[in-house]
Amino acid sequence: MEGVRPGGVPPAGGPGSGSASGSGSFPSLFPPGLHGIYGECRRLYPDQPNPLQVTAILKYWLGGPDPLDYVSMYRNMGNPALNVPEHWHYVSFGLSDLYGDNRVHEFTGTDGPSGFGFELTFRLKRETGESAPPTWPAELMQGLARYVFQSENTFCSGDHVSWHSPLDNSESRIQHMLLTEDPQMQPVQTPFGVVTFLQIVGVCTEELHAAQQWNGQGILELLRTVPVAGGPWLITDMRRGETIFEIDPHLQERVDKGIETDGSNLSGVSAKCAWDDLSRPPEDDEDSRSICIGTQPRRLSGKDTEQIRETLRRGLEINSKPVLPPINAQRQNGLNLDRAPSRKDSLESESSAAIIPHELVRTRQLESVHLKFNQESGALIPLCLRGRLLHGRHFTYKSITGDTAITFVSTGVEGAFATEEHPYAAHGPWLQILLTEEFVERMLEDLEDLNSPEEFKLPKEYSWPEKKLKVSILPDAVFDSPLH
Repeated sequence: MEGVRPGGVPPAGGPGSGSASGSGSFPSLFPPGLHGIYGECRRLYPDQPNPLQVTAILKYWLGGPDPLDYVSMYRNMGNPALNVPEHWHYVSFGLSDLYGDNRVHEFTGTDGPSGFGFELTFRLKRETGESAPPTWPAELMQGLARYVFQSENTFCSGDHVSWHSPLDNSESRIQHMLLTEDPQMQPVQTPFGVVTFLQIVGVCTEELHAAQQWNGQGILELLRTVPVAGGPWLITDMRRGETIFEIDPHLQERVDKGIETDGSNLSGVSAKCAWDDLSRPPEDDEDSRSICIGTQPRRLSGKDTEQIRETLRRGLEINSKPVLPPINAQRQNGLNLDRAPSRKDSLESESSAAIIPHELVRTRQLESVHLKFNQESGALIPLCLRGRLLHGRHFTYKSITGDTAITFVSTGVEGAFATEEHPYAAHGPWLQILLTEEFVERMLEDLEDLNSPEEFKLPKEYSWPEKKLKVSILPDAVFDSPLH
């Protein structure tokens, strides 16, 4: 439960200890980490010492559900010279270490990140006649903060968040988010470490998909060039009714060229998928998706599970709502590292866990395989092939209904157990498929209609007999049965 009140710097004692004027008269009472963030806000808004705040009535460290102690809301006049409109500016307090006494975050020193190392901000276009900021962005920020606290995954600039619902619970097309550096707030050195400021940017579904297929930073740059879609300060307008591709059709060409040149940063998805080993009878006791020891099916080992999880770090969660994405584990000094395109990718490059087969689950070479996807997952196969494998990378489908996983690898990927001599290999329920560049090009031609999935009827089957490979696109109901 949250309350709205005039802000300023709350006193160190939390609820019930009185209020502060925000004038700096009693700095010794202010939590030092909070004081550092508030100082940066005062630098930007010297005329707003007591902004409205949404505050968690029962603090997280006292058992409350909301990780953010406060969300301050400022009125920003924009910058007419840069075509930046007037807007509301929201700043969170709580993802970083505010107190330094281990009540929320473990204190690790002053040189590294404070807490999770960042706070969230959000810029919402002010509507004509609006005298007070809407409070729904505070709950949105609390939702993202809960994800960070529960998963211990942090956000970086360029990350995307699949939300699958209007951010303000209206009928808006703005239903997802990208994250970027706040254009005005500078990193702050506090007694408990460094705090950076990551801004939430509301986007349409089409823009989210473009970010997934290419990369978030590329789409953020395009949004900056379209004033009504964000402009240079990336201000969210919940009333925006057109995507950037509808506003300027030429921007789609830039995305397509970016995918062709850079490849895709999307390394995997959670999906409705399955696979069968066609080289053995289906009634064989050693089923393709689980090898039985006695009467108990062998599940993915911890190392395999961890590696697939890391492979999915920047993936899209399909068929759940709301959805938060796994976050890339490759970081340096709190910044996200998007590796340059390379012809020598590695399955181990995105995970600290190498592929060490479980002693009771051997890796098997398969002669023939049948891949099954629902329509939404199947529509991503061209992206997998064009945006990942043709750039020497890999792509994983992880089943949302079980342990099944399918990883496509190119010949340039190191650490795979599928090889050119044995292109289909299974380790328990994890299947790897190695595809040569020549075969990928042919598959892209044969799968052309997957780019327009609304034009074909299910089920749909594709087959390459000489490669002993079959792909089926099936209705969702097939994957809801116990057999999958």
